[in-house]
Amino acid sequence: MESLRIGFVSAFPPGRNSLNEFGWHAVVNLASKPEVSEVVLFADRTDEGAPTPIAGVDTRVAWRFNSVLNPLRIAWQVARSRSDVVMFNLQFATFGDSRIAGGLGLLTPSILRLMGVPTVVILHNLVENVDMQDAGFARSRAMARLMRTAGTALTKAILQADLVALTIPRYVEQLRSKYGGDNILLAPHGVFDEIDEPVYDLPAGNRKVLAFGKWGTYKTVEILIDAYRELLERGYDDIEIVIAGTDSPNSPGYLAGVRAACADLDNVTFTGYVAEEDVPRVFTEAAITVFPYTSTTGSSGVLHQAGSFGRCAVLPAIGDFVEVIEEEGFVGEYFEPGDSHSLADALAKLLDDDKLRLEQGRRNFAASSGIPMAEVLDWHLLHIRRILNGRAKR
Repeated sequence: MESLRIGFVSAFPPGRNSLNEFGWHAVVNLASKPEVSEVVLFADRTDEGAPTPIAGVDTRVAWRFNSVLNPLRIAWQVARSRSDVVMFNLQFATFGDSRIAGGLGLLTPSILRLMGVPTVVILHNLVENVDMQDAGFARSRAMARLMRTAGTALTKAILQADLVALTIPRYVEQLRSKYGGDNILLAPHGVFDEIDEPVYDLPAGNRKVLAFGKWGTYKTVEILIDAYRELLERGYDDIEIVIAGTDSPNSPGYLAGVRAACADLDNVTFTGYVAEEDVPRVFTEAAITVFPYTSTTGSSGVLHQAGSFGRCAVLPAIGDFVEVIEEEGFVGEYFEPGDSHSLADALAKLLDDDKLRLEQGRRNFAASSGIPMAEVLDWHLLHIRRILNGRAKR
């Protein structure tokens, strides 16, 4: 069997753009496959420095967040790479948070298809399911409607790829129903690392409530700070709030403002960016993970991480989000979005009941430890062989 040279377009560490961690684990696992001769990584240029090197990977800096030239730059690099197939690790804002740059970037798979390059897209969310105003991409309802129309056109363009793999069953059904096509398939998200069952007991000291993400727009922590103030009034004086991560690209300076607003409170920690090697410590030290979101853009990578470390979760009662995570097998305590009293009640329920906390942590670990990333990529490689064999017969 002839070995494959696989191109892979993704955000990548040490850059901090969305899906960089998924990109890292996918590339590492692809490079280890005996049927893959080489992975050509088309990574993003970031202020954090050159992409992290990996043995067996030809790394090329091919695009930059919010550049309108990304489709041309990627197409040029792909043409020079002699890749047998190119995989894309995408969500709707992968290439930019500006409307034009972000939209143009999503045209890249269809451009490569026109060039005759076989393409596979791993799509993590759908434009149709995003609240454009709440997520900070539209300032008015009229603009939100216009962006949704543009999103439909972009989805049609993405579906020009040879294969579009989605990680949520509902998304597969939604796209098949709206657009048709036999190239829309379900592929599990995959577990980044095969890890032993975690230690569920907590370290000594304050019980930590962890919020982890890129903050601003629809992911905001003011509600968590207000809930913390209420819990202090109720007598919960042995807890610590840990806010991990950085500002969203849409909200520079957001966390600095939050830090200033809660300067009067003890036991509120802002970690800043969390390096890959520090992620296990951040989660295993936490008693509870909390998701103070007002809307969502699909499945949550942070929830998958929390589950892999056996942590329970407090989640917003947003219809699609609840259905998606329960479809994946996760559980949590729910609160009403925007209601700090409801959030305080949900946190208190888990803080008061160690048995419930442990039970939910175990269930989330089971949900997150289903299929290793290596096996998911075996599935992708089988479909890539099918695509290439089909083209060879034409």
